[in-house]
Amino acid sequence: MDDNKDGKVSENKIEVSKITNPEDLKTAFAIRRQVFVIDQNVDAAAEEDGNDIARHYLAKVNDLPAGTARWRKTKDGYKLERFAVLNAYRGSGVGGALVQALLSDLPEGARAYLHAQVRAAKFYEKNGFSKFGDLFVEQNIEHVKMELFK
Repeated sequence: MDDNKDGKVSENKIEVSKITNPEDLKTAFAIRRQVFVIDQNVDAAAEEDGNDIARHYLAKVNDLPAGTARWRKTKDGYKLERFAVLNAYRGSGVGGALVQALLSDLPEGARAYLHAQVRAAKFYEKNGFSKFGDLFVEQNIEHVKMELFK
């Protein structure tokens, strides 16, 4: 939070944008590397899968990189994935802003789905997603399938 000229505390400014340049994409990949490869011990090659066919987004808080996510069109709809928020920005609204930005970019009536880490399932439920199917393990982390019809 920042102090404004009246001495009052103002909210952090969260902005999410589609990535359109190589520098922002490099920043997004660095965030994902920190969150998935370093913090969660996900295999680097698996984390990078699908990058070339996805639409990527970068979230900034007060113009500083804070999080990233992407979506890919698949035979089942639009798969939202690779939601990664740096530790310093968790709980500040960055994740929700990313979800809403990705969803707003999808066609009306589209099926959006994701593979949520079990510990994040409640977050996605708060953002309108519903669980379906059984628990499964990806990269030694329990996941659940979730979907939303826009």
